[in-house]
Amino acid sequence: MTDTSRPNPLIELLITLIIPSLILMKLSGPEDLGPLRALLLALAFPLFWGARDLIGRRKLNGFAALGLVSILLTGSIGLLELDTRWLAVKEAAVPGLIGLVVAGSAFTARPLVRMVLYSPALMNVEQIQQQLDARGNRAAFDTRLRTATWLLSGTFFFSSVMNYFLATWIVTSASGTPAFNEELGRMNLLSYPVIALPSMVMMVAVLFYLVRSIKVLAGLAMADALRQH
Repeated sequence: MTDTSRPNPLIELLITLIIPSLILMKLSGPEDLGPLRALLLALAFPLFWGARDLIGRRKLNGFAALGLVSILLTGSIGLLELDTRWLAVKEAAVPGLIGLVVAGSAFTARPLVRMVLYSPALMNVEQIQQQLDARGNRAAFDTRLRTATWLLSGTFFFSSVMNYFLATWIVTSASGTPAFNEELGRMNLLSYPVIALPSMVMMVAVLFYLVRSIKVLAGLAMADALRQH
């Protein structure tokens, strides 16, 4: 049975990664919270969300774990005044590791595209599965899911490469300085048009590939395949 109590992945991403990143990059200056208090506040979001999920569903939340590691690494670079090259490595490593995990899941019985795109939060999974079984196309659709998983991993690899170049280009000041925090904010601002928007377009393309596959194999139009809220 599908776990429909799981929150929308986009909400989880907002709470565990986006909001903490904005706190760390915008409130780390001495005139704001300072690096230590900003780091602690940013860490509180994925910690709270992970604890909530662990208590409520008794499962480890992957988004919360990823957000915790990402924010801890970014904050530690500034707090410990490490070489800024580590920031570029970290910015590339996080989406790169996600891409490897997503790509590796294509070889398992549960491709991660099921959690990100083919999930009850976005699609009428139960109805789609019934139509696939009725038409005898479950195996063919599983093949399409694996292909979509490979395509989805490509969006993370793209983000990994672009994150590295953006970090090395913009963040040049010594870590722990006000200039370093300002450059982090500038990098975050530019990451939307340079990285986030192209990645979003690529992910929407993967979603339409899935919707097209559902139409061909399950006979359901987009309005029937996508969950209406």
